[in-house]
Amino acid sequence: MKIKLFNKIADAGINQFDPSAYEFSEDFDTYDAIMVRSAKLHDVEFPTDLKCIARAGAGVNNIPLDRCSEQGIVVFNTPGANANAVKELVMAGLLMSSRKITKGIEWVKTLEGDDISKAVEKGKSNFVGPEIAGKKLGVIGLGAIGVLVANAAAAMDMEVFGYDPFISVKAAWTLKARVHHVQNLKQIFEECDYITVHVPFSDKTANIIDAEAIAAMKSDVRVLNFARGGLIDDEAMMKAMDEGKIAAYVTDFPTKELLQYEQVIGVPHLGASTPESEENCAVMAANEIMEYLETGNITHSVNLPDMQLAQECKYRICIINKNVPNVVGAITTALANVGVNIENMANKGKKDYAYMILDTNDEVSEELMERLRSREGIINARLITAKA
Repeated sequence: MKIKLFNKIADAGINQFDPSAYEFSEDFDTYDAIMVRSAKLHDVEFPTDLKCIARAGAGVNNIPLDRCSEQGIVVFNTPGANANAVKELVMAGLLMSSRKITKGIEWVKTLEGDDISKAVEKGKSNFVGPEIAGKKLGVIGLGAIGVLVANAAAAMDMEVFGYDPFISVKAAWTLKARVHHVQNLKQIFEECDYITVHVPFSDKTANIIDAEAIAAMKSDVRVLNFARGGLIDDEAMMKAMDEGKIAAYVTDFPTKELLQYEQVIGVPHLGASTPESEENCAVMAANEIMEYLETGNITHSVNLPDMQLAQECKYRICIINKNVPNVVGAITTALANVGVNIENMANKGKKDYAYMILDTNDEVSEELMERLRSREGIINARLITAKA
């Protein structure tokens, strides 16, 4: 199997692969899988052999998801692999937004003369800021990162309010009992002294904090964005800073315009920039690719349904198809007509597309596979033979 690398991938990820079964290069013309971090793939023409793309990170804005689905390419991300790295930076952001730490450091570097300590004592009152303990923090999005942030803030004696209408069972179980799970964003906007955003970027979440949201917030609120650019309306934020509504805005996605404001603390997209995070993401991405190529099972796909089915038969047929009526029936009939008995199967849809696994111990010919691939509604069909 050939894996094309579009970025430098941590060795911990590459080392997951069996070198006798996989090879890696940045120069392949045809390849079975892609491992990528931040490289933009929208203008890349994918070969017909490409089966999957693994993004070593959470966001997939650099991948053409619609085109991948149309071509039967499974796209993976690595949710939670960089969660601790981002959580730690958010906690630093909370402290920086309150205590004017960065401005104090910048000022100290300008001091001259022999008696720096005297100058420090004289000027430190310009950098006074409140403690975060006892203050209210609103966490928008309770995924892997949001839950860690909420729990860490609660451990630092903040009163935490979390909002996520789609919170997973796993996240709910790991969320500390003292975190208030609120049902609407308005409560967070109206009550919280600090607000941090942890949702993926989409049409539904774009400008989730806009002029109307900011208008509902307290005066001197502090806002943090370590999730994605575009989640906060920069124009509305700048207007609010002009009006003195915002005490601090900490963002991992600074722009030239934002950096003109004294209230802005711009961080150079450091959210996941730790060696531990890069290794975690690379390892998870590698395992997702291997699992899909070797067994057909899907974990953490963003464009196709996740599916796990133990392989107990010699042959496994994996089919990506349009999520329309009669496809499943047509496939099972086609197999029955040539005497292939289905021992086990799973089928699941996700929006416009569906994924099917069929296991059998009967011989599956390449002629049958070609007939399946040519059927209307089927995008891709792949045969996996179990390892001896």
